[in-house]
Amino acid sequence: MIRIVIADDHAIVREGLKRIVSEAEDMQVLGEACDGTEVMQRVRELDFDVLVLDLSMPGRSGMELIKLVKAERPKLRILILSMHQESQYAVRAIKSGSSGYLTKESAPSQLVQAIRRIAAGGAYVTPEVAEQLALGAMPGAQEQAPHESLTDREFQVFRLLVDGESVSAIGEQLSLSVKTVSTHKANLMQKMGLHNASELVRYAVKHGLVDADS
Repeated sequence: MIRIVIADDHAIVREGLKRIVSEAEDMQVLGEACDGTEVMQRVRELDFDVLVLDLSMPGRSGMELIKLVKAERPKLRILILSMHQESQYAVRAIKSGSSGYLTKESAPSQLVQAIRRIAAGGAYVTPEVAEQLALGAMPGAQEQAPHESLTDREFQVFRLLVDGESVSAIGEQLSLSVKTVSTHKANLMQKMGLHNASELVRYAVKHGLVDADS
């Protein structure tokens, strides 16, 4: 029996995922979490095999949360479930410690298969993401795109800026001071050689870092 915890800040999404999992005879949902704090509580309280983790939740989220979970439970398998396309976050998520990446759009048809694969010790990513990981690990790997040099926090701020969020709104969402967000913004602009919000958006579109419906 594969024991699972589902973490998503939307109750309706958790219910939908539980319904999908309930159709598999070899799986059992042991717990749920609606934010980063509850995720860490479940990790410490429950004995389970796979964490199905939404990449964007209140409090600690994203790559930071993956790393915190793996620090507590190195052997725990993590399947990221995200509204964002793989080109945006999958490689970062795998490098941070997750074992798979699945878009919410694909979940109804692929969730059970993905859970089984990572519970058995495998990985669940598309061939495109696997190729990116392989190329990045090769000696003499091709030069990184500018956004790939960003830290996880800088990339998170970058994505929110591209979505049109203000510095103050980003600070509130990430529980950071306006000064800290402004510093991240200045650093990422410098690393990417960009100068304003319009250039950020054009860069994101060119490199497939925005969602199709944005």
